[in-house]
Amino acid sequence: MSLHGIGVDVLHLPRIVSLCSRRRSGKLASRILSMDEMVVFNTLAHEEQRQARFLAVRWAVKEAAYKALYPVRPTWKELTFTSLINGIKPTLYYHPGSTTTNGSVANTNWITAEKTHKLHVSVSHDGDYVFASVVAVTWCVNCFFILNSTKAYKRTFLVLIL
Repeated sequence: MSLHGIGVDVLHLPRIVSLCSRRRSGKLASRILSMDEMVVFNTLAHEEQRQARFLAVRWAVKEAAYKALYPVRPTWKELTFTSLINGIKPTLYYHPGSTTTNGSVANTNWITAEKTHKLHVSVSHDGDYVFASVVAVTWCVNCFFILNSTKAYKRTFLVLIL
């Protein structure tokens, strides 16, 4: 297991409230939310404060994910955040090459046959602030053969063993 990256973001909620009032919250939501997130957002109709907080949390989580996944650059809609549901901790899913969560994967620049990846997410909000952190972890299924693929890695691998 190895760390791919760590990302954090702090968002001031009035920033999102201002964006929602200038551009309509539905328009902003359609730009940054995945299809699954959009379904939940639409259940919050006529609740402007809840809609703004919902968007703020997703914005902060996705910004933190961009930092954790660098140099991979997912789009807004390739990331889906689910809140605490029935005791299951919040989860962040990355669906590369897809704007939906139907399982189609056209861009596999981060998920490969040799590696499995996991995104860990934590969100906190207090008053007018939302804080999100994302940790991207890589599990290498066949690390020895990957490390042996070049001479530079062979030297590094041998030094680590000694």
